[in-house]
Amino acid sequence: MDNEEIKKAIVTNVYHIKQGQNVALHRHRNHDEVFYCIRGSGFGVLENGEEAMSVAKAFIVKAGTMHALRTDGDLHVVSFLIPVVKEETANL
Repeated sequence: MDNEEIKKAIVTNVYHIKQGQNVALHRHRNHDEVFYCIRGSGFGVLENGEEAMSVAKAFIVKAGTMHALRTDGDLHVVSFLIPVVKEETANL
């Protein structure tokens, strides 16, 4: 996978998680995911705990890891799904 293929494979989303809204635990087998908080606060949830999120903080999830988001108020995040690139095929 060369740089152009990697660029095309990255998925960007913006999410607004409201108080009381549940994001179910899920995983991405072939993508790492980076959440970057742009407004509000909340928690990045893993199977074994939570990480606090606030403005300008990132929550990074490796491929295959169960994760979710939750908030007691409002949480606005930008999400980047980044394909896992195997070293032997990387052309960086």
